[in-house]
Amino acid sequence: MDNYKTEMELLSNSIAAYAHIREHPESFGLYFVLGVCFGLVLSLCLLVIRISCRPRTERVLPKKKAILKDCSREDEEEEEDSDGNDDADVAVPMTEIPTANHSPSDGTLTVN
Repeated sequence: MDNYKTEMELLSNSIAAYAHIREHPESFGLYFVLGVCFGLVLSLCLLVIRISCRPRTERVLPKKKAILKDCSREDEEEEEDSDGNDDADVAVPMTEIPTANHSPSDGTLTVN
């Protein structure tokens, strides 16, 4: 008998909630939008925390470095072969990207 009573209370409460939503759709819409916005802000905060707490380790494979060195050697050989034609050579500015991580490994910032 106790099980039947709890089922009826649940059904009665559900009907009362539905009736309240039907009478006040503005408040339901407001609470729904607030819940969605709160969920999005919480997800964004957790994502930022996850990204900022990721360990900063260098993940460069040694095979890629060897391939890059071979390519640079081939480029140097091609440049040596084309030294006879100086009019066709155009100086192209290049920017070097450092591969080493300059920040300390414990995650603290250095102050100058």
